[in-house]
Amino acid sequence: MSDRPPKPPRQERWDRRMEVPLAVASLVYLAGYAVRVLAEDHLPRLGADLCLAAVLGAWAFFAADYGVRLRLSGLHPLRFVRTHLLDTVVVLLPLLRPVRMVTLYDRVQRRRDKPRLGLYARVMVYAGLSVSLLGFAAALTVYHYEADAPGASIRTFGDSVWWACSTLSTVGYGDVSPVTPIGRVVAVGLMACGLGLLGAVTGSFSSWLIQAFTREDEKPGNGEGPRGDSPGAS
Repeated sequence: MSDRPPKPPRQERWDRRMEVPLAVASLVYLAGYAVRVLAEDHLPRLGADLCLAAVLGAWAFFAADYGVRLRLSGLHPLRFVRTHLLDTVVVLLPLLRPVRMVTLYDRVQRRRDKPRLGLYARVMVYAGLSVSLLGFAAALTVYHYEADAPGASIRTFGDSVWWACSTLSTVGYGDVSPVTPIGRVVAVGLMACGLGLLGAVTGSFSSWLIQAFTREDEKPGNGEGPRGDSPGAS
């Protein structure tokens, strides 16, 4: 049983109001960081300063939201950190910040408190979006620190994207790999996320297939074997 206490009504209202602003802040953070990393040599000084301001502003916004929720929760700070570990990590680690954008997709999909997609479809979509955002953010971070590092095999953003894809899929070809401490820390985090998120996608897809075939077999007149219907038919 989880030891997380129920949220006070004020915190519940705050969380609902901040879903979209936090998702927008995540998008601003990712866009500003991407422009700084990919176009750093071509940006004028003003453009580089604006991108840096956007990144730091988004970070400050996340920190302020975290502080407000800590205050509204009425919990001791240490207990709040322990029961909101993921939120704490998201504030501290820039790599995970873009995942907040997934909540915006969830808000769009929900109308009148009823999700438009089924459970398995939602799990696959949310996990797929999270994998894509994490992979892109990790590729940017690794490219930023590896491109000019001595002895690095990741020299272009394409190399970094290829590395992120092979790491997330747990294939790990080994043709390119990070050599800097920050790059290797990102690699460890990406491997852990890849195992968890891609496992959720695979498991949900397998469960959906089993459920679809079970419904098909239970149809009247199907007792003597499959009729060759499509697995997605209902």
